[in-house]
Amino acid sequence: MKLRYIAQAMAAMALMASCTDNDYMELDKGSEPLALTTSSAEVELRESAHSATAVELTWTSGTNYGTGNRISYTLEIAEAGTAFASPFEVKSDVTQDYSWAPSVETLNAILLDKLGAQAGYPFALEARVTATVAGFEEPQQATANFSVTPYTPVSETLYIIGDAAPNGWNADNATALARTDNGIFSWTGELKAGEFKFILNQGEFLPSYNNNGKGGLVLRTDDDQPDDKFSITEAGYYRLDVNLLALTIAVTPTEGVVPEFPELFFVGEETDWNFNPMTPDPLDPFIFKIGVFFTKGGEFKFGTTAGSWENMFKATQPNAPYTDQSMELVKGFDPDNKWFLNADETNRAYRISVDTRTGQQRMMMREFTLFTEMYLVGSAAPCGWDLGNATPMTMDPSDPYIFTWTGALTEGELKFSADKQSDWNGAWFLAPTDGAEPTGTAQQVIFINKSDSWYTDMYTEIAVGDVDRKWNITSAGNYTITLNQLLDQITIIKN
Repeated sequence: MKLRYIAQAMAAMALMASCTDNDYMELDKGSEPLALTTSSAEVELRESAHSATAVELTWTSGTNYGTGNRISYTLEIAEAGTAFASPFEVKSDVTQDYSWAPSVETLNAILLDKLGAQAGYPFALEARVTATVAGFEEPQQATANFSVTPYTPVSETLYIIGDAAPNGWNADNATALARTDNGIFSWTGELKAGEFKFILNQGEFLPSYNNNGKGGLVLRTDDDQPDDKFSITEAGYYRLDVNLLALTIAVTPTEGVVPEFPELFFVGEETDWNFNPMTPDPLDPFIFKIGVFFTKGGEFKFGTTAGSWENMFKATQPNAPYTDQSMELVKGFDPDNKWFLNADETNRAYRISVDTRTGQQRMMMREFTLFTEMYLVGSAAPCGWDLGNATPMTMDPSDPYIFTWTGALTEGELKFSADKQSDWNGAWFLAPTDGAEPTGTAQQVIFINKSDSWYTDMYTEIAVGDVDRKWNITSAGNYTITLNQLLDQITIIKN
């Protein structure tokens, strides 16, 4: 046997030019046998940790018999004791790959959909890794055993019905809640005085989630089970937050119509697909804004929950230009159309505004207008309300988006002009609420250009010309002010 391996090795040397892998420049990989190990012998999967690693299988390289030839690996899992009669192939003919660490959700789906496991019961598994060396007929194999208990995934859809609900008890026209993550749903809207519960599928009264008698949820699967419901005693606008994993519900009164999603995130190649939070507009809570200096460009879209790829606002065509305002809310994963910023459109800043209001959802984006001057105006400022002689700020020599000023302020009102337009209908940086007081930390400002149609078109519910929110300086003294026009942030510190 040893002589045959030597002969095979000599024959395989002739193939090294085509088979050698740069990671195998160390010709002798040793003679240790291939070994497969698992990070845990017993695993219980829980959907609340669906994105976490369920278990990690790792294997050694095995030997390439000193040839330097590429080693490829195939990993399979099967029900223990079946001699891999019907295995599930996890990895096939991979190289330079020595582990498999599936998420809880991935492994759970494999067990239930591919291997016939039963939720709630331990399922004995056997894993097998096969290593094949180029030029050698006989593979190396190693196995490992472990046990996994899968779960039954909760519903991916949820609907509200009842005489308190918008469409009453009509299950065929039940109102959908928005899914933000596994088992997590929310909805905001008007509820009448009355009762409600939740169903999983339109047109089907069972299964349903009902009141467990303690203000929490209970899954009802049979007509013989109690049919207790939740109640609304006073009609009005409410936000519902439902967690099917924790079996909890929160019913929160709101003032008028509020956005379905209270947060929005800019996501794309520019952020390395991280979720960068956008700023809710103080003038209109349905609008979210962000200023971005693009260096990479590429694809981008907008998320409603940090880290979640569901319920995203996307373009309506593939590789949409940034000037395309058309936008849609995609509650699943597909279609996955995104905007695309070309390379020759990068190395510059842009303002982005996203309107999430149902019926007029759109994305507005344009190149950032850099203001090279900034002025203090108001009864608290050194020159008062004399716009023509307004007090100038100083542009930061290392960052043209930042202006600073240090000096004396009196008690009174304050706002900031970027152009000293004599009719007062120019570009302004205003307080988020009228009479807002400085906190000494970074605070949001409203930027609005009253003579620019881009802004008058953006605010469909507001008369832009009437907006005039000012800061309230309550204590006279020496102050340092820093205004960042790209981030729409200001810091007013009393020295």
